[in-house]
Amino acid sequence: MIGEQLKKIRKQKNLTLEQVSALTSVSKPMLGQIERSRSVPTITTLWKIATGLKVPLSTFLVEEETKYTIIDQKKEEPILSEKGKMRAYTIFPYDPLRNFETFYIEFDPECKHISLPHDENVEETIFVIEGELTMKLKEEEIQLKKGQAIRFFANIEHTYQNKNDQICKIYNTIFY
Repeated sequence: MIGEQLKKIRKQKNLTLEQVSALTSVSKPMLGQIERSRSVPTITTLWKIATGLKVPLSTFLVEEETKYTIIDQKKEEPILSEKGKMRAYTIFPYDPLRNFETFYIEFDPECKHISLPHDENVEETIFVIEGELTMKLKEEEIQLKKGQAIRFFANIEHTYQNKNDQICKIYNTIFY
């Protein structure tokens, strides 16, 4: 993938391997090996290439986008908490380029989960798809019903609680 990206950028800029070598201080043979996927560059070498070609380093780390991604929650193993009364299924795992992750979470009746503060500027969204959820943000208690959503900065202690006798299901997205 890195080699394909390098070759694509080189051709877009109409450069030879020799010219790229001069711009990046990476040898022509090494560049050729990288393009043919016979060598995986170190982060230092990749940084030299990105700097020399004046492209972001992430250009070499991004996989080509597909038109869509389908996730089947039924095939995912849940992360269990609160003695199995809380089940979190990863829908979209953390992606450092997009800086978010999404979970589908089920809370059994009377389940309570306390989440410690996240780093500054981390934001969460909760969307209730079934049941009711009681949230506590610091000292403020908030009731969310089916179809309601909340967005908050998660740099404070926050609590999720199902105070009802029916299961509560939510979508939780965390933005880093």
